[in-house]
This record gives sequence, C-alpha cells and structure tokens, in this order.
Amino acid sequence: MGRNSLQELRHDLPVLLLHNLNPEWTPEERRESEQDVATLGQAVNKLGHPLEVVALENDRLAERLRAFDPRDHIVFNWCEELPGIPHSEPQVAAVLERLGFVFTGSSCAALALSQDKPRVKRLLEEANIPTPRWQVFHDRQVGKWNIFPAIVKAAHEHCSIGIAEESIVVSTAELETRVAFILETHRQPALVEEFINGREFHQAAWGNGRVSVLPATEMDYGDLTEIRDRLFTYEAKYVPGSRLYKKIELCVPVELDPAAQAELERIVLATYRATCCRDYGRIDVRYLNGIFYVIDVNPNPDINPLTSMIYAAAEIGYSYGEMGSRIVNLAAARHPVFRES
Repeated sequence: MGRNSLQELRHDLPVLLLHNLNPEWTPEERRESEQDVATLGQAVNKLGHPLEVVALENDRLAERLRAFDPRDHIVFNWCEELPGIPHSEPQVAAVLERLGFVFTGSSCAALALSQDKPRVKRLLEEANIPTPRWQVFHDRQVGKWNIFPAIVKAAHEHCSIGIAEESIVVSTAELETRVAFILETHRQPALVEEFINGREFHQAAWGNGRVSVLPATEMDYGDLTEIRDRLFTYEAKYVPGSRLYKKIELCVPVELDPAAQAELERIVLATYRATCCRDYGRIDVRYLNGIFYVIDVNPNPDINPLTSMIYAAAEIGYSYGEMGSRIVNLAAARHPVFRES
C-alpha cells in the first residue's frame, strides 16, 4: 500500500485528538508528551483536517467530552489510560463507546485482551501461530520449568514495564528470584517464556476486513553478544543515558529472503486478526531456525515520530500527517455521517 492509496484519503474529516496528561509525570515527561501530540496534530491539520486537541488530566473523560457531539467528530484515541488509574486503557475505549464516539484504534474488548498476555498466548496457540513455550506462575514454586534461557514478564503489563536485563534467566534459582520480583513488585502473576535468542522484527499492519502490512522493521542489536543485552528493555526504550539506550538501532528495510518475508507477513496478518486489532496494530516477533515466534501484540501501538510504525510508513511514501490521516480514514468507515458523505 503506497502512494496510490494516499490519493483516496479524505482530508476534511474533523478530528478530536485525545491524549492523557498524568499528574504523576515529571515536567519533562509532560513536555515530551505535549510535544508529541502537537507534532501529530499539526501534521494532520496541515493536510486539511479540522482538528482540536483534547487533553485529559483526570479520570473524568465523559465530563471532558461533554462539549462535543459524536456526530460531528472522529476521536483520534491517543489516550493510554485514565490519569491516575493504571491499566485503564480499555476503560478509555469503553467510555468512548458508551458515549457514542467513533474513535481510532482498537475496541475496549481488544485492548483488554492485549493486557492479558496469557489469554493472548492461548489465542495464538488455538490459531496455530508460533509463540514461545510458556507458563504462568502465581507463586515462587517454579520447579517444573526446565527451559532455559527464559524470560520473565508481568502477565498484565505493556510498554516493556517490568522488562529489564534481569528478566532473562538461565537457571532455576534466577527464575525463582525474578518470578518473586514480579509477584512482589507488580502484584500480578508472572508469565515465563522460552527466550528466543534470534533476530527481532516489529511489523505493523493496518486496515479492517482488507488488512495490509507495512514494511517490517528490525531491532539491530549489532555487536551485543551477551544474551541479556539482546533485549529491548524498558530502560533501552525510554531512559536516555542508560547503558543500551543508543546501542539498539531500528532498521528498515530488513534483509529477508522472499520466502521468509512472505511467512513473516502471514504470521503478522494472522495474529492481527486473531487478536481483533482494528485500524492499526504492531506485532513483535523473534526469528530463529526458520520459525517466526510472536512475542507481543500491540493494538494502538505508539506512533510518536521515532517509532517503528512511522519509519515503516515512511518507507512506502507516507508522511507523518498522511499516516495519521490514513488511521482517521479507517475509523471514518464506522462513522454514521462520514462513512456516507
């Protein structure tokens, strides 16, 4: 899907760009978030979309939207949670659904699914989609697990929360320690997976019914050979100055033979559909010995200008604003007014 599809985009669709500003954020975090929102808003507005930014600074979303008529707007949902309420991204969508707003991205049900990693794993297995071997632990009794290296994740987190170098374990003793950390620190079950020490790809897809993939991107770990360094941790993603912050590069296009590329696209599309992604999503996989293993599913993935989906869209000719407009147009097909006008 390249430049030709850009000619089909409508740029007159009115947009409410909804985002959260959490009270516990530092001034720097707040500035960064506001700048990201402004960059997207300006890029979409420049194409012709009437656009208003709606910042949510508390959990009263319905009250914040009271002045807007759902018949007159499409909500660009860039709201990751109700401020002050962890894990509430699905609740944002639930409020929008209850109020009758058409909004970009996945439904409340799909967002709730994505926060339940064990349920996602079961769906992948039912759909015969390769995913690393796994087990959920509710206590420190891990004696039956004997697959190493392994990775320990919080079962209900996203954005790499809880992922650190110590998440990779190579013995029962290390596994028990990390499982205990997840249980005590994050107060939720620990998901233990076989660690696939291979190449890592992130591939976005977009559409509804007829879904297409964007070019794959690869996390290039370069000369990092230590197994615990070959992991895109929370610090590596978000903490400037951390040891691995600038050592892991995002590469596009990727080098894969045609057969492998076709298999990756098949896996991505099957996963997108199996997990009910809507409008756009990103699937993260690891590749080892000819098999692509799905390691994470991201409905409503981050779309700040430095993320993999933006680089992938640029590879097929989309500017930042055109990428945003494409997502708005996908949502417009569900709008009772704009889908027919």
